[in-house]
Amino acid sequence: MSLQRARSAEEYVEWVKQAAFEVDDLRDCYDFQMDELGRYPGFLEPLEQGIKSLYQSMVEGEYHFDREDLSFMGLVNRHDDEIPFAILLRQINETHRKGIDVDVD
Repeated sequence: MSLQRARSAEEYVEWVKQAAFEVDDLRDCYDFQMDELGRYPGFLEPLEQGIKSLYQSMVEGEYHFDREDLSFMGLVNRHDDEIPFAILLRQINETHRKGIDVDVD
């Protein structure tokens, strides 16, 4: 299956913003279930830090595309069944590795 890549820098930034929102929402879901679970799953904090670090690098103008996976992709690959927005993270990573998908006419 081929993953969609962002078609513009603006779309890419919006995807990363959406991922930051989604990880906050996931944390809120775990907060709601904390009585039953007792603690957060081990992947949540590093995932949250990785996404927010990625966004911060964009805000600060320090971001650059790379051929290597983003730092949090190992977590995504191991816990994709527990991360409802894993496809979004894979699309972000695909864009990170291969660049913006620009149509050439």
